[in-house]
Amino acid sequence: MTTPKPSAIEDRRQITLARVAGEGEPLAEQVVGEGHPTADLRIALVQAATIWRDAAANRTLYGDLVLNLKGAADVIVLPETFTSGFGQDAIVSAEGMDGPSVAWLRELAAQADAVITGSMLIADNGIVFNRLLWAQPDGGLHWYDKRHLFRMANEHLRYGEGHERRIFEVRGWRVLPQICYDLRFPVFSRNRWHGEPPRADYDLALYPANWPTPRRHAWRTLLRARAMENLAYVVGVNRVGVDGNDLHYSGDSAVIDPAGNPMIELGAQAQTAVVTLSAQALASHRERFPAWMDADDFSLSMD
Repeated sequence: MTTPKPSAIEDRRQITLARVAGEGEPLAEQVVGEGHPTADLRIALVQAATIWRDAAANRTLYGDLVLNLKGAADVIVLPETFTSGFGQDAIVSAEGMDGPSVAWLRELAAQADAVITGSMLIADNGIVFNRLLWAQPDGGLHWYDKRHLFRMANEHLRYGEGHERRIFEVRGWRVLPQICYDLRFPVFSRNRWHGEPPRADYDLALYPANWPTPRRHAWRTLLRARAMENLAYVVGVNRVGVDGNDLHYSGDSAVIDPAGNPMIELGAQAQTAVVTLSAQALASHRERFPAWMDADDFSLSMD
């Protein structure tokens, strides 16, 4: 029998890694199901044509779509900047954490009895962040600020960058939240194993996005790559339609299994879909193909 490789990374890591349990409380290390989740997880993808810079209209649009999924999903994923659309002009649509869209999202999660997640433009202490919100049905609210800002659209000049990699938990699954352009940076999303028995940092990575049609090949390719290299499920949820900058979006929202195979791929039309992620299939693949045991040790600085 091969002896699991010790995780020197865990001792040397410089990145701030927050596992979230209660509101603002770090979660102590837990082992679930001998290193893997034990219950299946139902994921809903909500792919729609976000209305340009109209938060109230988008709350109606996405609210109706979410409530139609009540009882069908444990986690409902919306696109990036789903209350405004993505662009430098959209910064005027930023709200505070005490604004109407955050309150609406929390209420919607309670009504749908599911976690709802996606990103909004949030003003916090004078800085606007592209912030993924994780609204729980019990009222809990957590977030991740986009780390990699899309300089080709000057996002890095007008928005604040995130300085934490965060891990959320739901039904025994560890979830890594990322946003759009983060998909191109595999070191930041690298899965690590630690503890005894060894436990992965995460089991599922989420990528809400506004990813334009001309770069759809990269989107589809990188979702598969992130799943294969991290032995984890990957969910990408993109928007469709045309935004206020005349950029076209072809959707291509997808669920990718840990071997890199698409479980579902949506087309270019507005639609929702629910996919069940198998805990047993995840555990079996990791046991059958334990590439993590040969991974390189490294440290990651967030400077």
